[in-house]
Amino acid sequence: MNLLEHCIIPNWPAPKNVRALQATRNGGFSATPYNSLNLGDHVGDAPLTVERNRMLLQPLLPSEPVWLKQVHGTVVVDAGHAACYPQADAVHAGWRGLCDGVIEQTVRAMSISPQALMAWLGPAIGPQAFEVGEEVRVEFVAQQPEAAAAFAPGISGKWYADIYQLARLRLHALGITGIYGGGLCTHTDHKRFFSYRRDGATGRMGTFIWIAG
Repeated sequence: MNLLEHCIIPNWPAPKNVRALQATRNGGFSATPYNSLNLGDHVGDAPLTVERNRMLLQPLLPSEPVWLKQVHGTVVVDAGHAACYPQADAVHAGWRGLCDGVIEQTVRAMSISPQALMAWLGPAIGPQAFEVGEEVRVEFVAQQPEAAAAFAPGISGKWYADIYQLARLRLHALGITGIYGGGLCTHTDHKRFFSYRRDGATGRMGTFIWIAG
């Protein structure tokens, strides 16, 4: 089984020794509703199946990855020996983490000038599907007035938020201009991506970044 053909390799001008890989939902062993490359061991899938899925990734990675539990907050943690490689970091953020400054906290935790950094935006819910309340728009616009352009009117007082654009605004404000990726939608592309908002009971994908030896 060639798992690599189901994965996404970031298209960005990172240094050659910076490697990254985005798994999709395809290429694994899990049954519905976790089909097929579910990497999450906390969603109800059979533990042995999750382990088999994770083992499929081993030939594509330099070592056993550090498996993290997703939490909602802005505390930046050292995942294993990540502090040895401050030039490569991964950030996961929904609207709350983004609004509360998880990107800013991550950049502060790195020992590199923001102007020397670049970012790749991995798969996320797209602007035609990410419906939020008025309070979300108010919070973002209060912090960055230009964030108003990232919201389109929905129905019944709701808004459609472009989380990619909101992330770009945060990165630009820090002085990071090399921003790549974005444009994928986990909610509408059900063939390639898991989506908790869409399905409820579903699997989990993985994003990996490392420094090649």
